[in-house]
Amino acid sequence: MLHSDGDDAKTKESNLRRADLIDEVSELLQIPHGEGTVIVELILDSIVQALGRGEKVEIRRFGSFHVRQRRSRIGRNPKTGARVEVPPKKIPYFRPGKELRESLLGQ
Repeated sequence: MLHSDGDDAKTKESNLRRADLIDEVSELLQIPHGEGTVIVELILDSIVQALGRGEKVEIRRFGSFHVRQRRSRIGRNPKTGARVEVPPKKIPYFRPGKELRESLLGQ
């Protein structure tokens, strides 16, 4: 199971970074670090490209990624208070799978 070493007492929360994933994959598969990098980058790039094409990415027992379209709206410039039109934009969205939700609730 992937994990993050919680040894950094300076931060309130521990973060699992891309480099940590690469280390885990390399160690688990007993392959060189460079090959672990290629594997992790390939997976992440594939997810990004699929989302860019408007596809949904589903990883069973983990969750799904998809893109939501936000409508344009009127916002305010926090410095001047002037009204500003905020254009529509696409936002990536993650929905955790049932097993992930249940494992988090059990902690």
